Amino acid sequence: MVRLTRKEYEALIAGRRSAQQPAAPARRPAKRAAVHPGLPGIPPTPAVEPLLVGLSGVGRVYTILMPYSEQMLTSNLDRHYMAEARIKKQLRTDATQMLSVHRLPRLQRAAIYYVLHPRKLKRARDQGNWAPTAKAYIDGLVTPNPHRPTEHHLLPDDDHEHLLGPTPVMGDPVPSGHARMSLVIVELLDTQNSKSAAP
Repeated sequence: MVRLTRKEYEALIAGRRSAQQPAAPARRPAKRAAVHPGLPGIPPTPAVEPLLVGLSGVGRVYTILMPYSEQMLTSNLDRHYMAEARIKKQLRTDATQMLSVHRLPRLQRAAIYYVLHPRKLKRARDQGNWAPTAKAYIDGLVTPNPHRPTEHHLLPDDDHEHLLGPTPVMGDPVPSGHARMSLVIVELLDTQNSKSAAP
């Protein structure tokens, strides 16, 4: 029979209790506060020539840097429907203003590319996730005010007969600020009708 001193006995019991108790949960590291990206930056103008490859009947080409917005729509964010509607309305208004600022003519058919200028972050980007923003911009260009159809707009409709796209393109990143978007609008001429009309 082994005799234990009082200190040895207390140490033995304390060891058994600690083995039976579950380990305390690890503390989660505190989230770092979001860093403001800085003042709005102006990205380089996207190269247009690569976008025209494969298009036939190319007419006039317009490149428009859309107004700066800290909130845009993406497929990854799940916002409340009222917040999403508010952002969508602002994006449509921005696009409608660009009609008069750039004096865009009315076209019958066009191909539209939306060029994403992301922030300078070291991670992979999917420009297709920004399609909801491009859709809101195109709605503002094609149907500025559905209640007043006689107002100036870019295309008669945004169906497949009048619009090719919108096609996503990854552009150069912005030097500072939030991500931005450029629209490249390519007029598509009806070459078949023009050939048949020629003497």
